[in-house]
Amino acid sequence: MPQTKFQRAMFALLTVVVTVHAYVFYSLYVVNGATLMEVNQAGSVIAAIHKQGGVMLCGRMLPIWGIILVEFCLAYLLELVMGSPLSFKLASKCFDPRTTHPVLFETAIISATVGLMCPAMSFLAAWLYYPYYTGFSLVTLLANWLKLVCFNFPFAWFTQVFFIQPFIRTVFRKLFAKQLGGQAHAA
Repeated sequence: MPQTKFQRAMFALLTVVVTVHAYVFYSLYVVNGATLMEVNQAGSVIAAIHKQGGVMLCGRMLPIWGIILVEFCLAYLLELVMGSPLSFKLASKCFDPRTTHPVLFETAIISATVGLMCPAMSFLAAWLYYPYYTGFSLVTLLANWLKLVCFNFPFAWFTQVFFIQPFIRTVFRKLFAKQLGGQAHAA
């Protein structure tokens, strides 16, 4: 749908803004929420995070907004460098964009993006959230990475296909209606 480099960068920006917030919420509340509340003897996840002084990142406690900022920068960079350019190429290897129904082709692009971004961001997260206070072990790092991919991939694919990308595409069409012309109503 985006035609120019600027439009692709804006599309990636919109996607990453929504996605990072969704994944930080998912990671802190859904995956780790019960543990955080138990360890900190708190009645809510946010109270537990405040009680422990933030979230551990690279051996330091950061507030949630700091976590979001770090993940946003990494995700946006990865999306621009790897996710956006390669996902279209991968989808085009399986489907011809000129003859394939737009919904099927967009789903192929989204699936390819998740297939690239989820393992890459999970690998970065395995480094960022590694429990360095216990010492470093490559086996532990790889096990943490695999665990993160297993937790994140189903959530990533489901939310991207059914919620995030339809929302982002709608917002993008409204923001760039003049530049997209006749495509604003397509797909």
